[in-house]
Amino acid sequence: MEEEKRWYSLRVISGKERKIKERIELEISRNKWDSALTQVLVPSEKVYKIRNGKKVIQDRNILPGYILIEAVPSKFSGEIITSIQNIPNVIYFIEKNNPIPLRPAEANRMLGKVDESQDVGESLLEPFLVNETVKIIDGPFNGFVGDIQEINEEKKKLKVIVKIFGRGTEVELNFMQVEKQT
Repeated sequence: MEEEKRWYSLRVISGKERKIKERIELEISRNKWDSALTQVLVPSEKVYKIRNGKKVIQDRNILPGYILIEAVPSKFSGEIITSIQNIPNVIYFIEKNNPIPLRPAEANRMLGKVDESQDVGESLLEPFLVNETVKIIDGPFNGFVGDIQEINEEKKKLKVIVKIFGRGTEVELNFMQVEKQT
């Protein structure tokens, strides 16, 4: 019977998670540790900003400064642990030289957060707010400025009140047609 895999938390320098993940994966293939270490994850979610009228998608870390490593406890021993901890910008495993696995509930909560964020698609990094003033950058009202009255996050639409000839007129626009006033 195959031994159950467990998740371990590795503390790293924030901002270096992806580089360290690549380095660990390189060490796994170079040293043939794939029977001991099965997955290396940087918990992240997709977010987007609207910059110059264009949607820019980025990955944002859910747990800055941490990497999750799935391993077989009996094979996850001294040499592997020491090699990983000697990688530049790695701080330590939780419980330093004798890493203890995350409790299944903790691991599921963290992994659940990762899985949820991958299903959701992406969310706006700087969300729009009701009564916020925006400039319309596309469509027949290009150049107009208005105030947000309603936000439909699901459909990525806004209802904006624009003054036309001194009267407020409601206009429905998608997120890509406006930019925040700075």
